[in-house]
Amino acid sequence: MMSHEWSTAFESRRLEATLTKEVRLRYLLAMPAEEEAEAAENGRWPLVLFLHGAGERGDDLELVTKHGPPRLVCEGRRFPFFLVAPQCPGGEVWSADALLTLLDEVLKRHPIDPGRVYLTGLSMGGYGTWSLGLKHPERFAAIVPICGGGNTIDLLLAKEKQAEALCSLGIWAFHGAKDPVVPVEESRRMVEALRRFGCREVELTVYPEAEHDSWTQTYANDDLYEWLLMHRRG
Repeated sequence: MMSHEWSTAFESRRLEATLTKEVRLRYLLAMPAEEEAEAAENGRWPLVLFLHGAGERGDDLELVTKHGPPRLVCEGRRFPFFLVAPQCPGGEVWSADALLTLLDEVLKRHPIDPGRVYLTGLSMGGYGTWSLGLKHPERFAAIVPICGGGNTIDLLLAKEKQAEALCSLGIWAFHGAKDPVVPVEESRRMVEALRRFGCREVELTVYPEAEHDSWTQTYANDDLYEWLLMHRRG
């Protein structure tokens, strides 16, 4: 009966269309320090892709240097890897298509090891890190989302190769226990879901007294970069 009702209530239609998308993304690029040449293997370097928060969106690239590794570079810190820091356009959120296009362009133009690409971000960039990292885990050796959250549905929808890449992805999340903007439960929920999924390396560091700014302490910690550089793909 239900099948008959359906067939008389609807007409079957189909849409066929070709969509094109223009990608425009301004970004900062910091080269690795020459004195860190031992970090390069076979002439190729690691790369860290950094995603800023909502307050740094727009068309003023100087805003991108407000927090995180870009700020440390401006203060004189030199890293043993390429640092790529794009700026999200005003009024938008991080686009996976735009970020992957940028990543492909940077890898094509510079001597970067595609097996040692890392992803990190804070606040809105933490959300972007969870989203991009879970949907395209094969592109990254490790991810570090800070005070963000994500969609666990990405785990349920993962295809076989994507699931394999997720299970071998290094994940270290950070959050402030007193965060009034993004509750710490957002990070805990993601970490618990990933552990149930079978991911082998998932860690969460919670700062008991930190509020939303859990990134300053995180990015100032040399152990973070040592941990990142331990990971590789393929």
